[in-house]
Parts: sequence; C-alpha cells; structure tokens
Amino acid sequence: MSMLSVRDLGVAFGSIHPLSGVSFSVDRGQTIGIVGESGSGKSLTAMSVMGLLPLIGGRITDGNIEFDGQDLTNLPETAYRKLRGGRIGLITQNPMTSLDPLKKIGPQVDAVAILHLEMTPKEARARTEDILETLRIPEPALICDRYPHQMSGGMKQRIVIAMALAADPDVLIADEPTTALDVTVQAQIIRLLDDLVKERDLALVLITHDMSVVAQTCDKVVVMYAGRALEFGTVETIFDAPQHPYTQALIGCIPRGGDGTAKLDGIPGTVPTVMNYPKGCPFHPRCTRAQEICTTTQPEFTSYGDSAAACHFAGVAP
Repeated sequence: MSMLSVRDLGVAFGSIHPLSGVSFSVDRGQTIGIVGESGSGKSLTAMSVMGLLPLIGGRITDGNIEFDGQDLTNLPETAYRKLRGGRIGLITQNPMTSLDPLKKIGPQVDAVAILHLEMTPKEARARTEDILETLRIPEPALICDRYPHQMSGGMKQRIVIAMALAADPDVLIADEPTTALDVTVQAQIIRLLDDLVKERDLALVLITHDMSVVAQTCDKVVVMYAGRALEFGTVETIFDAPQHPYTQALIGCIPRGGDGTAKLDGIPGTVPTVMNYPKGCPFHPRCTRAQEICTTTQPEFTSYGDSAAACHFAGVAP
C-alpha cells in the first residue's frame, strides 16, 4: 500500500472543472515529480491533497485521495488539521512571502511542534535548533532570534523546509521549492531534499516545471497539462522513451551543455486557461503531430513498460 495515493482526482470551482483524471502514488523513500508549465494544475493538485480547496471555494468532484490507508476525500476539517502540517508537510512556493515578517524565525518554526507534537516552548525550541542544524544552517540559536528580512532567499527556503519538517511528517509536498532562487542555491536545495528523503524515509511529492530537476531527483514522474495527467511512469522509462509529444517537448527544452552557441528550444504557444480547455487532447493546438482525431476525441492511456501516455499515437514512431 502506498503512503499517498491519488486516483482519478477531479476538482471544481462552481461549474468550472480545472482538474480531472489525475492519478499518482508515492511510497516512503520515493520522490515523485509532478511537472508541467505554469497553469497545468500542479499546485491545485497539492492543495487538494492538503485539504485546502474549501478555503478558496473549490471542491473534489471525482476520485479519491488516500494517505496511509485513510481516505481523505471527505475528511472533516478538524481531522484534516491534525494531518496538515503534521504527518503531511508542505513547502510553499515562494520563500520570500511564506514567513510572517513581523515574527522572529524561532517562534514560527516552534509553533509547528507545539501544535502537532504537543511540546512545551522549551522543547520545541530545542527541536527547532536541531532541525536547523540538520539543514546545514550555521548558528541555529542566533538564526532563531532573527527576522525573515534579515535572511537571504536560500536561507528563507531552508527555514520554510524546517517548518515543514518540524512535526516529522511522513509525506512532504514541495511546491516549486526553488522559485526565485539563483542556480547555485537551487542545486543546494534540491540536494538537501534528496538527502532528507533518504535519511528520514520520507515520501516526497516534488512539484516543478524543470525536467532537469526531475531527471536528477525523482523516481517517478507525472506530466501534467491543462489540468490533466498526460503521461506517468518511472523517470528512466519516460526520459529514455517519452511517448507523449508534450513530454518530448519538455525534455527538448532542457538546456544542453556546450560553448553557448546551441539553440535553446521552446514550445510554441501557451497553456490554455481553464475557460478555454480544448476538446480532445488538450495539447493538440500546440502539437506538431496532431491529427483530426486529436481535436475531437480525448485519448485513453496506452501502457508501455512501466509507464503510460494519454496519446492516440503512443508507441507509434513519429
């Protein structure tokens, strides 16, 4: 049984359905990457798992979410609060705005252990300093007494990770954890998350738009576009033999080494808004292989090895 399992997830806001048919699972010690351009539904998937949809007027309409064998789909808010921030941790998208600017670092991290582990303030502070040290933050006692504006972007991201780890979660959801960070710090954060999965036997859901990060870090991957999963499977299979044209295009966007004269590929067009999702395959307006059937009929998943792609021409050579 997987630690976290999402099956055919559908989400609605009123009569608008921005997410449908999303499925994935992740076990302890595994990292799954949810990848796609902005507007693909990645963060909305994370909010669904965290039970935060009602706060923004959304609801789950189809499918189910299971955590450690427990169905979360209709879990009451009081029960969800015990899981959220406790057994399921969230690393929010932007470290620059994730911390309260009016509170010192220490109390913000302490609060998680006080709430979920019922520690005293003194016990929680000792735990906070221990976690900060684990995250390779020098002089943790001094850092606890500082305000967020006194921290660099990379240090703020480590603090946000510390908050997510403070209650010793079983599942960690990292929503674009390297946003707004420079390339060097991005690499440090990704290595840090990889180490945490191994050392703490976590199940990590890594949300990103960067296929190179997925290749370096993940065991499995879900490729999302316009609120749907288009391809999923092991990283090895998908990178060795991607079947969906969108997956192929994302991999083609990875910068290659060289003398700086190589052409950087892109994907023409933009992700459709939820009000303008096309019929058939959602990627067909941007797809170089699209045919008439792609514009009218939504493709079913075709399995290949230990992966699958929702494409009418999966397994067919271009």
